[in-house]
Amino acid sequence: MIDVERLADWLDESALPGKGEPVEQRYVSGGAQNEIYEIRRGELHCALRIPPPTAPAARDAGILREWRITEALNGTDVPHTEAIAVCTDTAVLGRTFYLMEFVDGWSPMSTTGGRGWPEPFDTDLTARAQLAYQLAEGAALLGRVDWRAQGLDDLGRPEGFHERQVDRWTRYLERVKGRELPGFDEASAWLRGHRPLDYVPGLMHGDYQFANVMFRHGGPARLAAVVDWEMGTVGDPKLDLAWMLRGWPEDTGAPEAATASYVDLFGMPSRQQLIQHYAEVSGRQVDDMDYYDVLAQWKLAIVLEQGFQRAGDNEKLQAFGPMVLQLMKSAADLAESTAYGK
Repeated sequence: MIDVERLADWLDESALPGKGEPVEQRYVSGGAQNEIYEIRRGELHCALRIPPPTAPAARDAGILREWRITEALNGTDVPHTEAIAVCTDTAVLGRTFYLMEFVDGWSPMSTTGGRGWPEPFDTDLTARAQLAYQLAEGAALLGRVDWRAQGLDDLGRPEGFHERQVDRWTRYLERVKGRELPGFDEASAWLRGHRPLDYVPGLMHGDYQFANVMFRHGGPARLAAVVDWEMGTVGDPKLDLAWMLRGWPEDTGAPEAATASYVDLFGMPSRQQLIQHYAEVSGRQVDDMDYYDVLAQWKLAIVLEQGFQRAGDNEKLQAFGPMVLQLMKSAADLAESTAYGK
């Protein structure tokens, strides 16, 4: 729990609402990366995001990075949590933290555990399909943000983004490598030999999926906020779309679609329908999505391999083992079969 007396003093110094009134806190969620608390004090109702005490010192810089993106989204049409205030004085709560709007909504992970949907999306398939369209629309709106005008010129290194991907993630894999990954060489070579048809830099989330968004309560489907900006950068926004569509079933009307992913995708729009919706909202061409699909699966396989290699007795991380092999095989198979670039 956080020190509410120290927090109250800082809130007073920051001239935020509720001066002199007691601070109420509620732990919402957290993990190795960050913790979230609901804070109430008079008219102030917000969420506080802070690294846990045991997190590496670098997480403070990560929190500031998240804050920059959250603050930059204020005034844009991207559904997000409004930025309120940031504190870099570790004498207050021991770590850098920031305050953001507390969203009245639901997460596909926290309300359903990834299985099933709340009303009306549990039985109304037309309404359920709109959840996916809203998810794709959120990615499209994010890619339209004028990141330069929002003060994010130095957030990433957009120049040479695609030229760096294979070398960067190959070096990453070499540091954690404990086994051969069939398909890695083939997919890597294909990525080196291909590039997108065009590359328009933009703001990207880096881990865009159902797990990192919130929706408004009730129907119709309304995206309330894109959250968890640890991987946010200026790069290629279409990679967010490919990341979102990893493992999307070919036939969402088949019973298997209910268990094809960590959320129930039965009754959802087809992959092509979502890509087309993204194109209409974003204004970007999508004829080169095969390239992004290969990159997304190849990259995720490498990221998960790190978890598998340090799994020990952790059953959740051990489960990454076969997932990595399937993702890398899928990336290599797609690279071999696609007509893109031929």
